[in-house]
Amino acid sequence: MNDKKLFFVAIALLVLPLTLAFFGGDRFRYPCQDPDNWDKDFCKMPKCDVTRTCPEHIFKGQRDPRLGPDTPKITTPSSSPAQCITPTQGANCGK
Repeated sequence: MNDKKLFFVAIALLVLPLTLAFFGGDRFRYPCQDPDNWDKDFCKMPKCDVTRTCPEHIFKGQRDPRLGPDTPKITTPSSSPAQCITPTQGANCGK
């Protein structure tokens, strides 16, 4: 009798997360993370600036996903010398 009960509990523990994952849909922590909301009023300045939930704030330090995929730039080392840009922190261009 205990084996049947253990079997049903194990099946329930497997089926429950799979069901939630399958039927859960897309969830976003902030409403402005959803690309469908980017054109709406609450995801535009100045309303979202107060709560810091604008797409510019949420995706800080990353490429803005609204711009599409990043295209690689091809540069040749002989065409332009390496330029050292003064960093705000960290190592200084390998000097």
